[in-house]
Amino acid sequence: MTTFVLVHGAWHGGWCWDRVAPLLRRAGHEVHAPTLTGLSERGHLLSPLVGLDTHVEDVVRLVDLLGLADVVLVGHSYAGQVVTAVADRRPQAVAQRVYLDAFVGEDGEAARDLLPATVEHHWAESAAEQGFGWLVPVRKLSVLGVTEQADVDWLLPKLTPHPWKTYTDPLRLAGAVEDVPASFVECVSWMRVFAGQAERARERGWPVHELATGHEAMVTAPEELAGVLLEIAGTVPARTPVTGA
Repeated sequence: MTTFVLVHGAWHGGWCWDRVAPLLRRAGHEVHAPTLTGLSERGHLLSPLVGLDTHVEDVVRLVDLLGLADVVLVGHSYAGQVVTAVADRRPQAVAQRVYLDAFVGEDGEAARDLLPATVEHHWAESAAEQGFGWLVPVRKLSVLGVTEQADVDWLLPKLTPHPWKTYTDPLRLAGAVEDVPASFVECVSWMRVFAGQAERARERGWPVHELATGHEAMVTAPEELAGVLLEIAGTVPARTPVTGA
């Protein structure tokens, strides 16, 4: 049995994995899909102080309090930053990192640094003009490749503004993350904002899988995504138990 921890991206909540999680559980695996502080049903905790470290701590505490081990840690979009930092802090608990159309950051890099220049400008402008300087408003779902009205109707009422600080905070890594195997899954049927991140993954020698769907693969292609995640989990090598103090 594999333990999956699925981490959502900007504007979403843990509920966005509701079409994928049952498929993984049906295959006999344990699944956790936390909602990050300040988003969705935890929107009442939103403040200008919520940043990348807040969200990293959300996931680290989940891993620690539940005593999770051999975790396949999946991050969508923005949550690539979270996955990298969590794996760096808890390398012995994470068996595999999976970046789903997500940021592949290095020490000192902020998410905004990894966006294409035109997208970064739009996000910063939106935060300044519509988000009181600290919030990123929800983007149009059509831009993200969500075209079916039923999917739009399911997503839109649940989405909430995202704290811009999480995009401006740099990653702070000790280097332990490099010992945790990683894979990348690129969604190729949209404007491909994360194509550069997929290329970065290839340059690092990571397996890169492609899904013919938009950015919201967990909504628009749940069966295909679950299949890729199960394939990735099946390639995770067994970890040597840590002994001693």
